Amino acid sequence: MAEAAQQSIELTDISNAEDDINEFLTFMLAGEEYGVDILRVLEIKGWDDVTSLPNMPEYIRGVINLRGTIVPIIDLRRRFELDVLEYGPTTVVIVLRVQSEGHTDRTMGIVVDGVSDVYQVKAENVKKSPDFGTAVDTEFVKGMAAVEEKMVVILDIDHMLNSNELSTVDSLSDG
Repeated sequence: MAEAAQQSIELTDISNAEDDINEFLTFMLAGEEYGVDILRVLEIKGWDDVTSLPNMPEYIRGVINLRGTIVPIIDLRRRFELDVLEYGPTTVVIVLRVQSEGHTDRTMGIVVDGVSDVYQVKAENVKKSPDFGTAVDTEFVKGMAAVEEKMVVILDIDHMLNSNELSTVDSLSDG
């Protein structure tokens, strides 16, 4: 499994035959399972060192050069103020396409404990999240989905990765 986490996996040509079905890539973070829209996932990479930047919030780990694009890397454990763990063999960076208001799309990476699965969820089964029961501020939560008798927190990556604190990395991204 450690070898799988160290390999770079590129995700392409993921399409949906039915409009009312959404696919989510899920990942683990502090024992909870979170999901992001799989159509926003560009790549999954094993953890590797980043170039640190001065005067950045602690959760902005630095940047990587991904095939000529400078990609800011955000540690979600630190972003959500969870206990910080040393990175291990299952730690991965999920590279995402993020849409920002008034700006073109940009590429950002999030560090997570490990990738879990890909789930297909009917749009009607994604419910609004309650204001309790998760370590994540609910302003970053798009909804909750019941998947295989467990709850998955669906994150709103556009809102989460476009908050005021992250505006400082705008100039680092190629767009």
